[in-house]
Parts: sequence; structure tokens; C-alpha cells
Amino acid sequence: MDWSLILQIIGTTLGLLYLWLEYKANIWVWVIGAIMPMVHGLLYLRAGIYANAAMQLYYVAAGIYGLVVWLRNRQDTPKGAIKHTPRGWILPLVICYAVLHVAIYFVLTEFTDSRVPLFDSMSTALSIVAMWMLSRKLVEQWLVWLIVDMISVGLYLYKGIPLTAGLYAIYCVLAVAGYMRWRRSVRVAA
Repeated sequence: MDWSLILQIIGTTLGLLYLWLEYKANIWVWVIGAIMPMVHGLLYLRAGIYANAAMQLYYVAAGIYGLVVWLRNRQDTPKGAIKHTPRGWILPLVICYAVLHVAIYFVLTEFTDSRVPLFDSMSTALSIVAMWMLSRKLVEQWLVWLIVDMISVGLYLYKGIPLTAGLYAIYCVLAVAGYMRWRRSVRVAA
């Protein structure tokens, strides 16, 4: 069996578990979120998707950070309150995304042989922002993930890793469902 296929199967399984836990706002999402990136990192390196591969290091660190934040918020607020993104945070998040996108694109075009620097840097920069939003339990993180997922489906199909592309197609559907569930959760709590 091909290593790429094995990594796709393991990564897809962990990815589905991760998304189910995220959908449920279950704290175990962060544990799986620290394990799954190791599998995907190897897969993306083999496929030449370098920014996505490097992004996996961020996901491991973000998994640890998210776990700490959720544990702390679990004690501070009832049910670790899911909330909407404050309006004052939107511009800083957009600026953060733009700076990250340009910086990652520069690194990919100047220091790697990446054949997909635009979409690799775009999905990576958006993922960094979305992961931070998830750590804060912001409803709109699902919308950012939806954009990441749509970009990733095309990117992974182009790079020849169809099982992972299929996983991200499922992520698209679940991002919409997660957004609606979390939004409903905020209304019920209000």
C-alpha cells in the first residue's frame, strides 16, 4: 500500500473525528487537533504543499493553546460561552490574514519550488485566523473554515490527494451545519 494512501486514510479518520468534536464544542477537539496535524504534515510534505505542511506545526501548538484556553474558560463562564465575533475584532483579523497571506506567499515563491503558492498561502493564512477564532469559541470561525475547506478541495485534487480532498468536501458541509448549530446556541443562551 502507498504511504500517501495510508496517510490519507488515517488523516481522514482523525479529521472526521475532529470535526464531530468541534461541532459538539467538545474539549477533546484539541487533543485530536494536536495529533492529526502530524499525519497531515507528512502527507502535505510528500505532495509538495509546503505551507500547509508547515501549518501543521502551528496546529499542534494551537491545539495545546486551545486546550488551555477552553479549560480556563470552562471555569470562568457557563459552558465556555460560544459567542459572535465582536465587531471591533473584524478589521484586526482581516489585517492579520492579509499580512500572513503576503508573508507566506513570499516565502513559498522565494524559498520553495511550490507550484501552488497563491492557494497554499491563502488557505494557510485563513487557517491560522480560523484556529485562533475557534480557541475563542467565535461562531464566525465556521465561515472562515468554509472558505479554507473550499480552497483546500481544489488544491488537494490538483495535488493528487483525493481522499483528503473528499474529507475537505465533507468539511464544507459540516462547516455550514456547525455555523448554524453554534449560531443557534448563542441565541438560546441569550
